[in-house]
Amino acid sequence: MSHSTPALTEADRLMTVCNSCRYCEGLCAVFPAMELKRSFSDGDLNHLANLCHNCGACYHDCQFTPPHEFAVNVPGTLAQVRAESYAHYAWPKAARPLFARHGTALAIGMTLVTALFILGLVAANEPGALLTAHLDDARFYALLPHEAMVALFGAAFLWMLLAVFMGARAFWRDTGTPQTELRDHTQATLDAARLRYLDGGGMGCFNEDDQPTDRRRLWHHFTFYGFLLCLGATSLATVYHYVFGWEAPYTWHSGPALLGIAGGIGLVIGPLGLLSAKRARMQELGAVGFRGMEVGFILMLLITGASGLALRVLGETALLGPLLALHLGAVLTFFLSMPYGKFVHGLYRYLALSRHARDMRIALAPKR
Repeated sequence: MSHSTPALTEADRLMTVCNSCRYCEGLCAVFPAMELKRSFSDGDLNHLANLCHNCGACYHDCQFTPPHEFAVNVPGTLAQVRAESYAHYAWPKAARPLFARHGTALAIGMTLVTALFILGLVAANEPGALLTAHLDDARFYALLPHEAMVALFGAAFLWMLLAVFMGARAFWRDTGTPQTELRDHTQATLDAARLRYLDGGGMGCFNEDDQPTDRRRLWHHFTFYGFLLCLGATSLATVYHYVFGWEAPYTWHSGPALLGIAGGIGLVIGPLGLLSAKRARMQELGAVGFRGMEVGFILMLLITGASGLALRVLGETALLGPLLALHLGAVLTFFLSMPYGKFVHGLYRYLALSRHARDMRIALAPKR
């Protein structure tokens, strides 16, 4: 079967070799899913690639890894396919080159430019507020009116939702549009919530020193649940504002503040751990040409969490204006870049887990 990219062609070759061996079938979901197929379309391979959590266990267990003539490197090849799939399914098509350009410099540059833009809006609206907003009871809204915040961030958020949805729909269709049931999505949610397949078959993820650990899963948990807590804080603040008429700023012991503080801590600890873990990873296990995208995404989360915590601690000082601009710049940049960066891997992986739960349910069902 012909494929659209060299990475997909190589993935097909490796799946043929692995289907003949099956030594690694107990390590993760990829190999049982692979065994259900005898040939692989591009959609099938993209499904397997997004099902892979890149723990590296199969690379260390395989007897055919380089320098063997078979040159089997399943996690490295699937990482390449996975990274290319983000760009392949991106919407609109004109935005696909952003995945190759979405690096550290772009992430930081966009954040700073957006922060300067917000500072410009503040200066145009009320120049003196930059130095005195911390003395005003309205604080945040003394810098930028609530209506302006809603218009600016609402538009970015809606665009992000549309672009992410269109990409996910394209991925789902290309992988066969399987008819899943509620129990399949329940299983996928449980598997995603505990990162079930990021444990290397029970040993943990492998690094350059060949010592498996599960700290990579810990850093992912800090990051993922930190993000959810921050999202919860924003959602609760929205309810406070529009349902109860309670306007920000909120006290330290309020629901939005407590959720935001906990989430901010998670978005500092998790990304710092992930950056450290990335330095210790074997280069053979990663995708070529996409490292900048991955690091840029992690840095965006780190800047968002750190600036939010700094805003909470120093929000009653003259630093309120610059810190709010930096935080809002990071959040706005994060929204705009979400469909065109590493963020989509979480959604595609969830969809891959849902299809896997459905496929295994059917495969293991008693035959009538």
